[in-house]
Amino acid sequence: MTQPPTAAEAPPAREEELSHRQVLVILSGLLLGMLLAALDQTIVSTALVKIVGDLGGLDQISWVVTAYLLASTVVTPIYGKLGDLLGRRPVYIFVIALFLLGSVLCGFAANMTQLIAFRAVQGLGGGGLMVVAMTIVADVVSPRDRGRYQGYFGAVFAISSIAGPLIGGFLTDHASWKWIFWINLPLGLAALAVVVVALRLPKRPRAAVRIDWPGAVLLSGSITCVVLVTSWGGTPDHPWGSPTIIWLSVAAVVLGAAFAAVELRAAEPLLPLRLFRDRTFSLSSGISFVTGFAMFGGISFIPVFLQLVSGASATNSGLLLLPFMAGVLTASMGSGRLITRTGRYKVFPVLGTAIASGGMALLGTMDVGTTKLVSGLYMVVLGVGIGLVMQVTVLAVQNTAPLRDLGVATSTVTFTRFLGASVGVAVFGAIFNNRLAADLAERIPGSAAGAVPSGGRLTREAIDGLPAPLRDGVLSALADSLTTVYLWAVPPLLVSFALALLLREVPLRDHGGLTAPRPAE
Repeated sequence: MTQPPTAAEAPPAREEELSHRQVLVILSGLLLGMLLAALDQTIVSTALVKIVGDLGGLDQISWVVTAYLLASTVVTPIYGKLGDLLGRRPVYIFVIALFLLGSVLCGFAANMTQLIAFRAVQGLGGGGLMVVAMTIVADVVSPRDRGRYQGYFGAVFAISSIAGPLIGGFLTDHASWKWIFWINLPLGLAALAVVVVALRLPKRPRAAVRIDWPGAVLLSGSITCVVLVTSWGGTPDHPWGSPTIIWLSVAAVVLGAAFAAVELRAAEPLLPLRLFRDRTFSLSSGISFVTGFAMFGGISFIPVFLQLVSGASATNSGLLLLPFMAGVLTASMGSGRLITRTGRYKVFPVLGTAIASGGMALLGTMDVGTTKLVSGLYMVVLGVGIGLVMQVTVLAVQNTAPLRDLGVATSTVTFTRFLGASVGVAVFGAIFNNRLAADLAERIPGSAAGAVPSGGRLTREAIDGLPAPLRDGVLSALADSLTTVYLWAVPPLLVSFALALLLREVPLRDHGGLTAPRPAE
């Protein structure tokens, strides 16, 4: 349970508070870094076809995405701990530089193998951009005042989700796919300049730095197995019951158990298990995982519905997500301001998970005849729910975590959301594929089954080219399969709602992570 901070943990005479203008200058560098990481998750997918056309390696194309995802996920919890041990500023400068190096190298890749390797380098930097930035925010802005700036973070995710595919498509069509990587340079250099010039954090005295290398290796191994299971599982080469997936799943569990055993004995554990004694930390981590599982697992199929069932183009499907992003941004900004004004935050994850459950259930009622206006309204409801939850769980953890563990606490709750999203996409993908196969078998006569496109050939253009009876059957099967995914996402969201009810309302700190004046980093 959360204990009041001891004299050792409470900050002594604090460094002078930063002005609103100083905070905004620092935030500009942090937000640019976060924008880099968020854009990279959406901008590359639009260029994959052109990349294969130039470099070949069609059988390796999935690794362009998987290499980045794997590398960035593995290092997320590690960077949180390194920030606590070495200081946030040098770690953040390092991850920006590493991300930019990977971006430059990706643009110069001469074959698919090189591109995959350089994407992994980029991911090693990208994994720290988000989590270290969020921890620095906790250093410079108190939990009580952080709501004033919360809308900026919501805006980063909203902008990247819409702008990523649009920018990627434009650069690929009018310049070269190489520029989807090189465009990171001006943004990254601007972020680097702001951090180097404007960000000054005090050092906290610590004993000699001891990095938990055994824990890092075991955790990295376990995460790698989980990501590979969720990326490969259910594909033609690796069915869920295949030996490869089974062995990777077993290895993930064994390595995870070994990691927990090592952490109990480590002098400076990578993830201090004592943090789980804090009710807020445990519940927030659980909410982040389950919410990431349900929300992002379900959300990933909204563009599929818009393109295949509603008939929107890839570009227009991105624009049709604007109502969802508007809901996220409005709720994030509104809840942030109310938290700053009232000092209360528990109500927002409670309301958010309840509203998101309703929004996902509404999406589950859609069919072939659903208009874009109606689907847009449903997406607004879901976006409002997500906007009320995403930032508040991080705020709750940063408010109760010991200052010396601020980085690892932030990285853990962020990591659990990423992990939940990866698992959710895999699970809901399996649900969709199984339901679609059953629905197609039910609606399409066996003699006509060979005329129905499958796999990567299932596009709206291919569907429209079918005879009317077959076309209607395929569209109905797709709509029913996709709405089944949304309905299956509701129970996990209700679990998140129950966990949110158990959160305790801990008074928000009126200070950030900055303590007494120390020599600048």
